[in-house]
Amino acid sequence: MNIYSTDKIRNIGLFGHQGAGKTSLTEALLYHTGAIDRLGKVENGNTASDFDPEEIKRCMTVFSALAPIEVKGYKINVIDTPGFFDFVAESLGALRVADAAVLVGAANSGMEVGLEKAWALCQKYSKPRVIFVNKMDKENANFQHFLDEAHEKLSGAHIVPLQLPIGAADTFKGVVDVLNQKAYAFDAKGVASETAIPAELEDEVAEIREQITEAAAEATDELMEKYLETMELSDEEIKEGIKTLIASAKVVPVLCGSSITLAGVSLLIDAAINYLPAPVASVTGKNAADEEVAVEADPKAPVCALIFKTSSDPYVGKISYMRVYSGTLRPDTVLHNLNRGIDEKIGNLLSIRGKAQEKISEAQAGDIVAVGRLTASSTGETLSEGSRKIELPGLDLPQPFFCRAIRAKSKADEDKMSANLQRLLQEDPTLQLTRVEETHQALLTGIGNVQLDLCVDRLKRMGVDVELYPRKIPYRETLKGSVQQEYRHKKQAGGRGQFAQVSIEITGLPSGSGFVFEDNIVGGVVSKNYIPAVEKGVRAAMETGVLAGNPVVDVKIRLFDGKMHDVDSSDMAFQIAGRGAFKQGAPKAKPVILEPIVNVEVIVPDSYMGDVIGDLNSKRGRISGMDPIEGGMQCVKAQVPLAEMQNYAIDLRSITQGRASFTQEFDHYEETPASVAEQVIAEAKAEAEEQD
Repeated sequence: MNIYSTDKIRNIGLFGHQGAGKTSLTEALLYHTGAIDRLGKVENGNTASDFDPEEIKRCMTVFSALAPIEVKGYKINVIDTPGFFDFVAESLGALRVADAAVLVGAANSGMEVGLEKAWALCQKYSKPRVIFVNKMDKENANFQHFLDEAHEKLSGAHIVPLQLPIGAADTFKGVVDVLNQKAYAFDAKGVASETAIPAELEDEVAEIREQITEAAAEATDELMEKYLETMELSDEEIKEGIKTLIASAKVVPVLCGSSITLAGVSLLIDAAINYLPAPVASVTGKNAADEEVAVEADPKAPVCALIFKTSSDPYVGKISYMRVYSGTLRPDTVLHNLNRGIDEKIGNLLSIRGKAQEKISEAQAGDIVAVGRLTASSTGETLSEGSRKIELPGLDLPQPFFCRAIRAKSKADEDKMSANLQRLLQEDPTLQLTRVEETHQALLTGIGNVQLDLCVDRLKRMGVDVELYPRKIPYRETLKGSVQQEYRHKKQAGGRGQFAQVSIEITGLPSGSGFVFEDNIVGGVVSKNYIPAVEKGVRAAMETGVLAGNPVVDVKIRLFDGKMHDVDSSDMAFQIAGRGAFKQGAPKAKPVILEPIVNVEVIVPDSYMGDVIGDLNSKRGRISGMDPIEGGMQCVKAQVPLAEMQNYAIDLRSITQGRASFTQEFDHYEETPASVAEQVIAEAKAEAEEQD
């Protein structure tokens, strides 16, 4: 791999819906430029960028893959990304370091939600982009229908077709370049040869070119002034105007072709070189004093690089993918991680194409490179030279809420599970592992069920047999009434015996009051030394619950009487008495089950709002508000029992075709309905019997 200067580099990510052809387009780009000598097929699991065993097994992209190509004196770092939203961390990492996005759509499927979501992310970060309408050779391919849907559903930028297809499906023969007013046919390797523009397209080409000219005139005051005076712009002026507008994300050009037949692939490469920005712009970071500083894309400046992806290699070990934003990165350089306050020594620099790795001597500002075996630095963190410690913005990742408990199937697997899970957590920052002492479960949380199923499969390939199962809801119990209870503990078995007697009043308190223990002993009938033991015994009984084994909360205990023995009384005897008094008395004080309630906010398109509200109502949710958001979206706010949110990530995706998102946050506990309480108690009883 040659070393390229910053202005000769292009960093582009391929984004879009699953199945639109991003991976086959990556394959076409590699084949056309000679990086690979044969075209692999996604359905056969033998492409350059889908090489992981899980990707081959599932015939889908799971991990983003770097696929650099060298063409016409330029290096284009292509990043193939997953279309399935469970693996959004991979896509967001690629989007973070790409200077432009190629949004891949399928001409035979129309506008799909994956492309809409990719567009929205590009809008959010003002990312320059190109739409490539793929699969023009497929049955039902319809370029104009796709374009009409794009104008209808994608807002915030001017969508301009720079190309028109010649035919569609079986009659797809080539592409018309509207700006240059030339038509092209393509051979089996995607090499373009000029051909005549079909007569039936001449008027449309002229009309669209006029629209492009008008759009280009808006790029600068000078171009607008000339256009208003002459109603004309030169070819070079049009191209420069369009290039400026693309860089500012005000214009999005539309190209077309077929990644399978390679038609249009060479023109996509030309567009990337001629219209998409080089990584020459400065970015803003923060120094150790939390002050904003500009990071210039200067190969002679101190090194500053951002890690956007982490993976594991069976031979190299941990691999960190990073974009060099400033300076020239070389092996043996010592860089500082301001996020963690540590230094990292850079080992071998690797140029990675799919699973192929090649050692390189350096990477200049703007380039993307991989480094093996960093000690502790992880995805989203910045490495910079110690002379100028800088932290760049990390990855803006969605909060995961799809949760399942995970357990090993054997003791041997249990010992290996934690270490291997940590490897997966390093690779995917949207995965979280937490241990809940109350329910004695390890909880694995991610974006969706496919992501968690993938974790299980990968652990099994690592030799760790695990399973996912529903999380236990952390119910609570409390008391609605009050009762007085006496309990005597007496045991004599030769020698010193055990004796303690207590009388307590058990009273339920309002929510949030906590635990109150009141000592009302008079006359010294129970020694002050034993009072803490009574409280300790009560607390222990409260932990194991009254109805379903859940902790009891918001209770007042008043110790008002008791008896003791000069010889046989002890701390342990009074602990047992306190525990027994609570166990016998609490069931008489109207115990109830409490369930956790979460605040839920759903961002949903207007057209799906009724369905979402209906579903939340069916989950015992209480709608608390609806706020309009720009872009035809609504924010639906509700309070919902946590027990009803177990599968909400899947349900919401199904209801809205993946167009909605949600967040949830614990708010409070409240009493469950009688029918729910009965079910909770029955399940607890069944579990206890099973353990016995």
